[in-house]
Amino acid sequence: MSTPDFVYKIATEAAFAPARDTPSFTGMTIDAKDGYIHFSTAAQLAETLRLHFAGQSGLVLLAVRSADLGDALIWEASRGGALFPHLYGGPLPCAAIAWEAPLSVAADGSCVLPEAVQ
Repeated sequence: MSTPDFVYKIATEAAFAPARDTPSFTGMTIDAKDGYIHFSTAAQLAETLRLHFAGQSGLVLLAVRSADLGDALIWEASRGGALFPHLYGGPLPCAAIAWEAPLSVAADGSCVLPEAVQ
């Protein structure tokens, strides 16, 4: 498997806003609970949003440069054996975030992703 240029973090605006102008983002509550920061690839985003964020607004999608995370980015089997990217060993460096975009997810889990998602 080749590592994609970007992995994506879904966060609430409320959780990410305080980190926006700081060196790092510690993630969401589930990240702290699990001991790593959860990411999705572009191909995994729609299903992640449907399963975990249906009906939510006030979300932000963070496009993170995979190369900036180095060896701390670990690919682990999850849902149905798919490999999901996880960041171990500390918070997400905000310098690794290439761009961000607001997101809202309909009650049925559908969502229009930004055109920049690749």
